Amino acid sequence: MTAISSATREKIKGFLEGFIHGLVTEYKSRVVSEIDPKSYLSQKSMEGRLKPFHAAIFPPELLRINAFERGFSTRLGSTFEECARLIALEHHSDSQRGYNISGKISLSALNEVERQVAFFEHATVKGISKPSLQQMVKSVLSARTKTDLQSRTFKADLYILAFDGTKFLFEMKSPMPNKGQCLEVTQRLLRFHLVHGQPRPKVKAYFAMAYNPYGPKRDDYRWPCARNYMPFDQAVLLGNEFWEIVGGPNTYEELLAIYQEVGIEKGKNMIDALAFGF
Repeated sequence: MTAISSATREKIKGFLEGFIHGLVTEYKSRVVSEIDPKSYLSQKSMEGRLKPFHAAIFPPELLRINAFERGFSTRLGSTFEECARLIALEHHSDSQRGYNISGKISLSALNEVERQVAFFEHATVKGISKPSLQQMVKSVLSARTKTDLQSRTFKADLYILAFDGTKFLFEMKSPMPNKGQCLEVTQRLLRFHLVHGQPRPKVKAYFAMAYNPYGPKRDDYRWPCARNYMPFDQAVLLGNEFWEIVGGPNTYEELLAIYQEVGIEKGKNMIDALAFGF
């Protein structure tokens, strides 16, 4: 039995084709002029990005394709959320992107979220024992009072409601986040538990990475910020670990095959449009 049905497969393909078409249309209209060597050599770059020999030898058409590739890579992450939503609807009770979670929460507990994240950062810097995600959630829920309730709304990148009632909440970010992003995601995961008023396993909040840039196994992952500045073992899902929750075994491989199929079908059109304006 396949993880992705033919109907969902067609929805995903249509979504990816629309994504590519929109991006190609945007970059196709960009004017990339040939450089004037004298004016280029007078430019300055605070980031050290000037490449006079690259700029001189590259045809304008290839510069446009190069700019397209950078923009494509930046925006591709948004497609993972929609593909996950479509697949999850086959295997779970509900799934939504940009899911708002609202409720009355204790300000004391909300302050405890900040305290827990600050202590986690301090423990990392000092090299002392860090709390687990479960311990932090327990501390936050224990800090609740009934005298300082306020209505608050938080947003999760992806929400999945399983048939058994388990609520999955995902923050989907780059697989190489910086320190600030890691601490911010940890804060958000704690807030998700707080607004629901439940620890695991009824609520399961994760930082989901759609792929592992270091290899197939969890132990292959080496990015130090994610390993050090969040409760990595309990909070982070890598590649197949995430896609199995979404759609079961083989979901990752089947989804990659759809991406590849769309790439093969649309590849020539992308090159023609960007390089030759067809």
